[in-house]
Amino acid sequence: KMLNEIQADAKSRMQKSIDNLETNFAKIRTGRAHPSILDSVTVEYYGSQVPISQVANINVEDARTLTVQPWEQPMVAVVEKAIMISDLGVNPVTNGNTMRIPMPALTEERRRDLTKVARQEAENARIAIRNVRRDANNDVKELLKEKDVTEDDARRAEDSIQKLTDDAVKKADAMLAEKEASLMEV
Repeated sequence: KMLNEIQADAKSRMQKSIDNLETNFAKIRTGRAHPSILDSVTVEYYGSQVPISQVANINVEDARTLTVQPWEQPMVAVVEKAIMISDLGVNPVTNGNTMRIPMPALTEERRRDLTKVARQEAENARIAIRNVRRDANNDVKELLKEKDVTEDDARRAEDSIQKLTDDAVKKADAMLAEKEASLMEV
């Protein structure tokens, strides 16, 4: 039973590392317009900081343009300002209630920089995954030392944890490959 808990915990913590990597990748802008580009931009709304997606419709008009339509007229200027002062390097063009956000094409240098950032994020995820493996294996060894499990069970658990690790690292690598491809796409 305890071994199952260790494995389940390891699996869930590794999944968190993958989810975290996905979130971090979403913040790395490719040249394509995608609503998640604005995920990191928040605005004040009735005293709370909320993501733009909670006060406006965000749509993709074409490969290079997002449209943002705040639900309430007074939010138009607030959202526009938040986007302009964000570190996204985009400038909304407002027409009445609708903002068009053209995505500037990425320069070759910017692509390389973003690829480096993506690789670093993936490496951080792999390190986090391996740290989970180490913790889980230590827990298994602890149970073995206390004679709470047999050596065979401990070995099986460690094999299972290694498989979880390999799968999670593979997933991180695949996500990185996909992100690099989308960054290189002109």
